[in-house]
Amino acid sequence: MREADGAAPVTVLAQRAAEVLARGAAAPGGLVGVGVDAVDLDRFRRVLARRSRLADRLFTEAERRYAQSAHDPVPRMSTRFAAKEAAMKALGVGLGTFPFAEVEVVRNGLEAPSLVLHGSAGELARQAGVCRWHLSLTHTDQVAVAMVIAEGGTAVSWPSAPIRPSHCSSRP
Repeated sequence: MREADGAAPVTVLAQRAAEVLARGAAAPGGLVGVGVDAVDLDRFRRVLARRSRLADRLFTEAERRYAQSAHDPVPRMSTRFAAKEAAMKALGVGLGTFPFAEVEVVRNGLEAPSLVLHGSAGELARQAGVCRWHLSLTHTDQVAVAMVIAEGGTAVSWPSAPIRPSHCSSRP
């Protein structure tokens, strides 16, 4: 199905999302931001090998434990690192705005992974009006990719978040 101007619906959706972001404000229940990041696994592996304490600064203890439970922890660490950078992009901020470990990828059994922001990252998300995070992770043997969507306003829930912002709906 195509729109009247011949564009594919996904293209139209992306264009509308870009227009909302360009206005700098999200409508209630609307889009706050979108972030995508890709990480080269071999390069990330070399960086971790050169800097022995880097994983401690980038990841929470739970994230490190989850990654170390795999035969090769690098794909899991790479996807989580991509998610952290994608979350920064979704919030419209650059590197160094808050520590990477304040953005945590959480696993709950077989459910899809979710994001929880702590400390200054969580506060920044609250100020931006984020009520819910959508997260998609994937990797191949060469690259890890994460896509993050920050939803605002009257979102129904904020999964796993330690605090529900007052501007978010309390409906289940």
